[in-house]
Amino acid sequence: MDYLTIRRGLELKARDLFISKGGKPIRSYPHYMTVGECPWLLEWFEKGKDLRIPLTEFDPYTISFTYGDLFPTMRYQDEKMYRGQVYTLSEIYQIITEFGLPQKWNPQGDNGPERYIEVQVWDDKPLTAWVFN
Repeated sequence: MDYLTIRRGLELKARDLFISKGGKPIRSYPHYMTVGECPWLLEWFEKGKDLRIPLTEFDPYTISFTYGDLFPTMRYQDEKMYRGQVYTLSEIYQIITEFGLPQKWNPQGDNGPERYIEVQVWDDKPLTAWVFN
C-alpha cells in the first residue's frame, strides 16, 4: 500500500549514498536499467523490449548500481555484503567479479531476490538519443 512512498525514500537513500561516494546525480530520482540482458524482466511487460546502450555513453558520476533491484537490495535482511549498498562504476566491477551476474546464477529467483544488477541513471542526457526521440 505504501510502495511508492517507500520506493521514493529508498531512492533518496541511494542518491545520498551515491553522493557520499563522489557521485554527482543531476536528477532527484533515477531512471532504471540493468547491467546485461535480463530475459525475466521482458516477461513483466506485454511488449517488453531489450535496449542496449554502451556504457561509454554514461558519465560515471551520474550512474550508480545495486546488486539486485533497489527495493529488495535496500530492504532484504540476510547479511549478504551487498545489501543496503550502492556502488559506483569502478566498484561494481569488483562485485561482478566476486558474485557474477544474478541473471546467470539466479534466473528463476530461487536463490534470493537478486535477479539482475540494477543501474540507477541520474541524468537524462545519455538517454535522450536512445529513448526520448
